[in-house]
Amino acid sequence: MTRPDVLKAAQDNLWMHFTRHSSYEGGEVPMIVRGEGAYVYDIHGKRYLDGLAGLFVVQVGHGRAELAEAAAKQAQELAFFPLWSYAHPKAAELAARLAELTPGDLNRVFFTTGGGEAVESAWKLAKQYYKLKGKPLKTKVVSRSIAYHGTPQGALSITGIPALKQVFEPLVPGAIKAPNTNLYRADEISGFPGLEKDPEAFGRWAADQVGKAIEMEGPDTVAAVFVEPVQNAGGCFPPPPGYFQRLREICDAHDVLLVSDEVICAFGRLGTMFGGQKFDYVPDIITCAKGLTSGYSPIGAMIVSERLFEPFKSGTETFAHGYTFGGHPVSAAVALANLDIFEREGLLEHVTANEPVFKATLDRLQDLPIVGDVRGSGYFYGIELVKDKSTKQTFNEEESERLLRGFLSKALYDAGLYCRADDRGDPVVQLAPPLICGPKEFDEIESILRSVLTEAWARL
Repeated sequence: MTRPDVLKAAQDNLWMHFTRHSSYEGGEVPMIVRGEGAYVYDIHGKRYLDGLAGLFVVQVGHGRAELAEAAAKQAQELAFFPLWSYAHPKAAELAARLAELTPGDLNRVFFTTGGGEAVESAWKLAKQYYKLKGKPLKTKVVSRSIAYHGTPQGALSITGIPALKQVFEPLVPGAIKAPNTNLYRADEISGFPGLEKDPEAFGRWAADQVGKAIEMEGPDTVAAVFVEPVQNAGGCFPPPPGYFQRLREICDAHDVLLVSDEVICAFGRLGTMFGGQKFDYVPDIITCAKGLTSGYSPIGAMIVSERLFEPFKSGTETFAHGYTFGGHPVSAAVALANLDIFEREGLLEHVTANEPVFKATLDRLQDLPIVGDVRGSGYFYGIELVKDKSTKQTFNEEESERLLRGFLSKALYDAGLYCRADDRGDPVVQLAPPLICGPKEFDEIESILRSVLTEAWARL
């Protein structure tokens, strides 16, 4: 196709994800055609700093030839074979490598093609596991307010964002919500003035609310708690000190599985291979995807402890669940090559060393009247926007619509920064650059944000 043909096809035939198509009526759909390092280029040749790593995905940066070569080599050798009763070498090799990297005894890897499927798999496994253990009523799950866990029917039920769910209801029953760990609004969330200045007390309070939700439903009916190490939706909520240790105690006391949804937080995003390692807890299940291949080929995984696999080791029991492309040979080969890059280039150490520099650079934006909070961990940060810094007053629906969708997203893009302006909760700008980035890219991000946010404030 010619350039005009491609642009017309995007307008006339392509149905994009999570996209308000009316935004492009009479205009042009933005078209990204190439990537190199931390940058992507559109169809007109304009360069953008990828401040979101695609979608929290492209850990090692764009244009890595060895990942493309790994895919091509595997496709020539074995392009496809399903993991239904038969195995193939790359899936087995990748499973063994992941088992070496996971905390505790999370040694059994069930491959999917993405994160939502991994979350769906975890809930289904939790239900079947407890039935096999003689506790058939344990089917419910607890997750957190505003948390996003995926779009399949079960994963969407676990998601805590009402606006994303309403048009698809009724969903899978049995998903209960508890408060999240937004320290910036801890007083408001908890109803206890002063918790914002006592992170440890707030963390214990927030974890205890999960415990109370389990007790309210009845521990004999709750199978699992789903949490992200750093909650994405709402704008990067890190856990307060002691939060996950308390949550682990609660889950153990009630025989409830702790599921760490690390679709975003695994594979270096926080400076550790798995997000739970950053905050010193060992879950029963990890769900992951995105950064496992740095986006060069689709893959996801549910990684579980030995005790959850034990009922399926012998006898006639089967986990009657799977996906045609789960553990695809090409994707598995790419994942192995991606992990090679992590080791060879020391990306975990790179993120750990540069995390304070990234935060300090973003903290400079706090002199702007529109910036209320800067929070996150590793290379994963959110900047909360407010109408009044002294009161933390947020924007009303009309203002948020005008600010985020009407101005901010497009203005940041036009200024050469691809990132995310999000109001699933309070309005935030989310940043998660490729893990190869350093101070130069951080300064560029800060400079563009400063210019655009200053103009946004003036428009208000």
